[in-house]
Amino acid sequence: MFPAAFDYHRAGSVDEAIALLKQYGGDARILAGGQSLIPAMRYRLARPAVLIDINPVSDLGYIRDSDGMLVLGALARDAELERTPKLHDRYPLLADVSAVVADPVVRQMGTVVGSLCHNDPAGDWAVAALASRAQVVVRGAAGTRTVAIDDFLVDSFTTAVADGEMALEAHFPAPPGRNAGSYQKIERKVGDFATASAAAWASLAADGTFAEVGIAIGAAGPTAKRVVAAETLLRGKKPTRELIRAAADEAAKAADPSADGRGSVAYKKAMAGVLVGRALDGTCKRLGIEV
Repeated sequence: MFPAAFDYHRAGSVDEAIALLKQYGGDARILAGGQSLIPAMRYRLARPAVLIDINPVSDLGYIRDSDGMLVLGALARDAELERTPKLHDRYPLLADVSAVVADPVVRQMGTVVGSLCHNDPAGDWAVAALASRAQVVVRGAAGTRTVAIDDFLVDSFTTAVADGEMALEAHFPAPPGRNAGSYQKIERKVGDFATASAAAWASLAADGTFAEVGIAIGAAGPTAKRVVAAETLLRGKKPTRELIRAAADEAAKAADPSADGRGSVAYKKAMAGVLVGRALDGTCKRLGIEV
């Protein structure tokens, strides 16, 4: 199939993109990587009347540290993150994700901010963003606002970005103290949507207990989901095999997947628990802890 007819504009600056969004409102969509939007348009699952291409705004591809945050611009691409040394050194959870999004061809153009905005229930970046307590900076004609990721992910393929606004940046808090994270997923083949996925992140207190914890699962409901019960269970306790199993059980209970060609509801719920267990195991190994 071919996409429905649409108008195309190349924005030379963020201000120009915002002006075009103000002009066309809900009829317009931002084009960054296009790795999700273009296929959806091809099959007429998405029918924007106007595409606003921000790729000419090349200075939106930044990956930088600012005010205790790793800041990713709207054009920061998966492949660039995959090649960024400080991710592997300081943000291992994000490094894990950057290496397994879809396939190498998609990662050349796909963007983190675009993935968050697409908000596919089986997407990778929303899971890591929830575990990491990320924020998304949104800009429109009325100004700029920062939205916590829990509030940003509204429903399947729906976010807090309003008509006339664009997501400008994703902010990931710089991990404090001794910390690590891990991302795990299963898929039928490389490049397929996740059958199930999980992200874990943790920092350790001086006494060896979990000071802070982030746990999230994907392909487990309308959006990626934070497993609050597992986070609460782990926080303030020393890592043990029994504790990790209990957290994995909470993830399996929290998962609310749909049956499809990738698996039954029971299978996907079980895999959510398995992958949270693996993510916590990976996190502990990176912390130098044997459990």
